[in-house]
Amino acid sequence: MGTVYITQEDAFIGKVDERLTVKADKKNLLDVPLIKIDGVVALGRATVSPAVVLELLERHIPLSFLTLNGRYLGRLEPEMTKNIFVRKAQWQAAGESEQAVHLVRGFVRGKLKNYRNTLLECQRKYSPQEFEKPIAQLKQVIASIDKTSSINSLRGLEGAGSATYFGCFNQLIRVPEFSFEVRRRRPPTDPVNSLLSLGYSLLRHDVQSAVNIVGFDPYLGYLHFERYGRPSLALDLMEEFRPLVVDAVVLTAINLQKVSPNDFTAEPLSGAVSLTKEALHNFLRIYEQKKQSKFKHPVMGKLCTYQEAFEIQGRLMAKYLMGEVDKYPPLILR
Repeated sequence: MGTVYITQEDAFIGKVDERLTVKADKKNLLDVPLIKIDGVVALGRATVSPAVVLELLERHIPLSFLTLNGRYLGRLEPEMTKNIFVRKAQWQAAGESEQAVHLVRGFVRGKLKNYRNTLLECQRKYSPQEFEKPIAQLKQVIASIDKTSSINSLRGLEGAGSATYFGCFNQLIRVPEFSFEVRRRRPPTDPVNSLLSLGYSLLRHDVQSAVNIVGFDPYLGYLHFERYGRPSLALDLMEEFRPLVVDAVVLTAINLQKVSPNDFTAEPLSGAVSLTKEALHNFLRIYEQKKQSKFKHPVMGKLCTYQEAFEIQGRLMAKYLMGEVDKYPPLILR
């Protein structure tokens, strides 16, 4: 089953024998064997029984809490893995070390090349002229990555590449009912940004779980600045997956008309836009299907799911930091 998503407000998450149960308004909403669960995500208010807390911790199943419009709140995590050697190598590379610069180059290159490949695919499908300029601009930014040895400068390249990509994101949307102007995060005030923010929060849950499984400290990263409570390494590793998973899911949901403008509501004070309950279920289904879809991993040379790829990339990063391989290969798919 993978990840269990709980979207009912004021739901009660309980346990009966070896099964996770979810109830609301005196109705049984879910009853699933715990052995089939990799993670739990609660969107909106939910009550979790002490028995479930203990069971999830013992089974090393993470539980994340999000608002209904996808803003990440926090998570319940099992004890950190016992692989102190991975964390030692991670901390030794902190700062402007050669290894840190190499990893940041990989994260930025992976993200921007996947951005460019997305635009190339749309260029083949739709209009050669429409994407010619941003594709050339991304190519130029990517070419500068290997010539840049400062992490701050690499952050600048990542920002420039992302600005180029989102500058033409509206052209990737092929239905007139939706439009995109600029990336808005806190809060997302239009349907497209709402879907992107929700998707990135779900991706954070999955990638942080993979980082923890490998044995890293998720709060020490290289591309993202250190900040209290921010899982910087998980955010680092997310970068190459953003276009591959979340952007692809959002564009699929919009262009295949799995969502419509009527599927969104706005909060009167903040203007935050979120999906209606039924539409949220549909979006979560599309996201889960994407996570479980298979592709041939370019480094491993075998079929894997995106869910598996989160952990594969984490283990490749660990191998690089521990000196077992010469470089970290970001996941880049054509």
